[in-house]
Amino acid sequence: MEKLDSAEYAEKRVEIIESYKNPYYRYLVLGILTTVYISNFVDRQVINVLAQYIIEDLSISDGQFGMLSGLAFAFIYTTLSIPIARWADLNNRRNVVAISAALWSMMTALCGLAQNFTQLFLARFGVGIGEAGGSPPSHSIVSDIFPAEQRATALSIYSLGVYGGILVGTVGGAYLVEYFDWRTAFVVVGLPGVLLALLVRLVIKEPPRGMAESRPDTEPPKFTYVLKFLWERKSFRHLALACALHAFVTYGIGNFMPLFLGRVHGMPILDIGWYYGLVAGIAGLSGTLFGGWSADFMVKKTKNKNWYIWIPFVSTIIAMPFALSTFLLMPNGYITVYSYFIPTFFGGWYLAPCLAANHFLVGIRMRAMASAILLFVLNLIGLGFGPMLTGFVSDFLTPEFGDNGLRYALSLTMLVNIWCAFHYYRCLKTIKQDIDRAPP
Repeated sequence: MEKLDSAEYAEKRVEIIESYKNPYYRYLVLGILTTVYISNFVDRQVINVLAQYIIEDLSISDGQFGMLSGLAFAFIYTTLSIPIARWADLNNRRNVVAISAALWSMMTALCGLAQNFTQLFLARFGVGIGEAGGSPPSHSIVSDIFPAEQRATALSIYSLGVYGGILVGTVGGAYLVEYFDWRTAFVVVGLPGVLLALLVRLVIKEPPRGMAESRPDTEPPKFTYVLKFLWERKSFRHLALACALHAFVTYGIGNFMPLFLGRVHGMPILDIGWYYGLVAGIAGLSGTLFGGWSADFMVKKTKNKNWYIWIPFVSTIIAMPFALSTFLLMPNGYITVYSYFIPTFFGGWYLAPCLAANHFLVGIRMRAMASAILLFVLNLIGLGFGPMLTGFVSDFLTPEFGDNGLRYALSLTMLVNIWCAFHYYRCLKTIKQDIDRAPP
């Protein structure tokens, strides 16, 4: 690392700051990181539209598929995200993102070579290793290059990668599996990420820490300090649990929706790709962007940072009845997909405001680590157990209810949002005070 007081570093710092004063370059960097995140989610989520083909080819159960789409990825993803975030807090964040993108892309391609459940499980394990280094350093970069009053909006643009990836992965995966096979689909969606990794390395300049607040750089605190710091904030404990339960519902339902539309409603795979991919993608993209923008707007208007939690709290409650009617009342797959637009739109409101609130709780050299700790809880509970438990509930109910066992499993998963909303409500009690006492 270069010393903070070196003349060479000071000159380079000024040059980079001038680059980021240009809004076109700032948004170019945000656009590249968002595109990388789209690739991240394409590689993570394409397995969902391939579900029926993988289940039949490898002779596995819904519960085992839930492990492939969730736990196999999430266990290593959550475990490594914290040490990689520490590495990012100490070193060049851009390089961490570039290396990670190259790794997860190659491991996704290797999924196409799997011949049984164990081999595919290990390949998905490798995807998780790469993707562990994607979001925490990217969150930190975004928070450094955009002013604090635009932070939630910028993070919402970055978070569009979630639903952009679902859209691209679902539509593209449906076509690839229809005209080729599920193994080819993994190879085709995986390899372009290597080119994106090169783009990150060649175009993005590592921004100085604290640039948005015009604060001097400092040495990053140790992981144990950041963990203790966050744990002492009651608002963070409730925020982390709320996000985790929100993700439990999102992944538990989203990972099985293509299978639900095909198995229960008999939709052809290309129709699932187009209808579900476009509706879920557009609803999620618009909801994520609106959630971040509305939080920044309301905080700026009212001077009350509680809005970073009010937005997810309200949207979680609104989404529940619409989602339950989608699973239980809709007569065919096409009406089901259109109905799914509303809960997906409201479900997308939560991520950017929660990420922004988390960054406001900590100092500038703690942001990547704070993101990693939040994502650890979110992904371990949400991605790790959401799809797996939904799949096992479906296996349990199927002998009695047939194909409708999956319908009822999805409905039970949605009810977890009641528990989620409780933690958002508890977070509202202390979030403003905890933000106000954050270190510089």
